[in-house]
Amino acid sequence: MTIFLAGASGLVGSAFARAAARRGHRVVGTVGTYPGTVAGLARQRTLDLRDTSAITAAVLDDFPQVIVNCAAVSAPEQCAADPARAQALNVDLPATLARLAHHVSARCVHLSSEQVFPGTSQTPYAAADPVAPLNLYGRQKLAAERAVHAAAAEFVVTVRAPLLLGNSLGGQRSLHERLLGEWAAGRTPALFTDEFRQPCTAENLAEVMVELCERTDLRGMWHWGGRDVLSRYDLACRVRAHFKLSAAQAPLIAIARAERGAEVAQRPAYLALDTGPLQAKLKTRTLALTEQLDELVVPPPVRAWYLAQPALEKP
Repeated sequence: MTIFLAGASGLVGSAFARAAARRGHRVVGTVGTYPGTVAGLARQRTLDLRDTSAITAAVLDDFPQVIVNCAAVSAPEQCAADPARAQALNVDLPATLARLAHHVSARCVHLSSEQVFPGTSQTPYAAADPVAPLNLYGRQKLAAERAVHAAAAEFVVTVRAPLLLGNSLGGQRSLHERLLGEWAAGRTPALFTDEFRQPCTAENLAEVMVELCERTDLRGMWHWGGRDVLSRYDLACRVRAHFKLSAAQAPLIAIARAERGAEVAQRPAYLALDTGPLQAKLKTRTLALTEQLDELVVPPPVRAWYLAQPALEKP
């Protein structure tokens, strides 16, 4: 089938392009300013995703069987810094894609976030649980969910995803890439010991999304994540251990949320998602953190620094 992919050069988008190509699908992907070639794309289109007319023309030109949205301004601080741009990409674009899906009778797979929940529960959130986002990013993702399902309820399936690990095209987007970048620059990241997340890899999520492209019987809201829930600090320690770096080479500061006062008001404390319902429908399985770490590689921007570090049996 032909799949129109918005956000093909992002962490999840690039993983999706590769996964869909492996399954024999023809993927037409959009990129913005990314200068390279995205593996897995049968056709790569350079588009401004804020340009509704350009997106509409591109979709009508390719007339896909599925439209997949992986585009977003996903960092809460970037949303706060430029709300108009974030609104255009996080809300307006998904709504446009859903309307186009309805127009061409295409399946629409939309990617959302665990940030729609407040993080006050100590148990995994179910898809039907009440939402109450704490920050602008979460509010925009919630608005997008409502917009896409209002525009094309019979065609849309939405996946709420957690904090993502993985290897991005530029080597600077995912958690382990940012941590290695901080260490290479001589900085010491500070991470919360009491803020918990349920990470999964972009590759694993991409496999789920490809299956959902193929499963036309599944619609509505679903959750996906990894098997393990752990603090941001513990996750960083696991990343450091995976790359066989010492505390001296890769220092970390453990902090509690109370130490940051008002800053944490917009940061959910505990975000875990109930993945059981979707696991029961798909062949793709959730991964333990150990399996996820095995996928991670040293990104090119810090490779020289990393190879210069005195450690044994580096991956």
